[in-house]
Amino acid sequence: MIRAENLYFSYNASPPFVLNGIDFELKNGEYVSVVGENGCGKTTLMKLILKFLKPVRGSIASEAKRIGYVPQKQGSMNSGFPITVYEMLDSYRRLLGIREKAVVTESLRRAGLEEFSAALIDTLSGGQGQKALIARAMLGSPDLIILDEPSSGVDPSSQKEIYGLLRKLNEENGVTILSVEHNLEAAVLNSTLIYHLSKGKGHVCTPQNYAEEYLRNRGES
Repeated sequence: MIRAENLYFSYNASPPFVLNGIDFELKNGEYVSVVGENGCGKTTLMKLILKFLKPVRGSIASEAKRIGYVPQKQGSMNSGFPITVYEMLDSYRRLLGIREKAVVTESLRRAGLEEFSAALIDTLSGGQGQKALIARAMLGSPDLIILDEPSSGVDPSSQKEIYGLLRKLNEENGVTILSVEHNLEAAVLNSTLIYHLSKGKGHVCTPQNYAEEYLRNRGES
């Protein structure tokens, strides 16, 4: 679905590179978490895949028909603008050119937010707000959803609900998931594969191998 080859990137288009010769492949139906230390290039890789940024060298090919994007909740929900959850999703529906209003209600139902459809966005809890962003990303039935730290600022109970929703989308609906993760436990428990970035390089491992090779070495197992 996504293939990056020999990918180089820096924000001034010259060395040192944030990403240094990255090869990355995301196959249809996978749930891949991208992990690594702060500043290692996780979010940069995501933005390159979304075409928010352009590589200095290398290429990215995508076969995804529609991509849903879930940004970090901070700064994206608490604008003070008086818009309800339903109105936010409905405005996005129109931007996508989807005629059927029923898709909004369906996305809210699948995200468990039906009772909050009339609530103002900036009154939602951290978990509710994140689920609203996931519901928005589900509009138009994307075959790939990309998330940037989906559990950031979310309480443990809501985290469990969010990752349960993502697993259901992946396992039952066949939606491919790519998640930039700082939550290492969630990455190990929910992913089919983990892509570990360090010093501009990356490699793929299984959740079990990641737990053994990295968490134990860092005293986190």
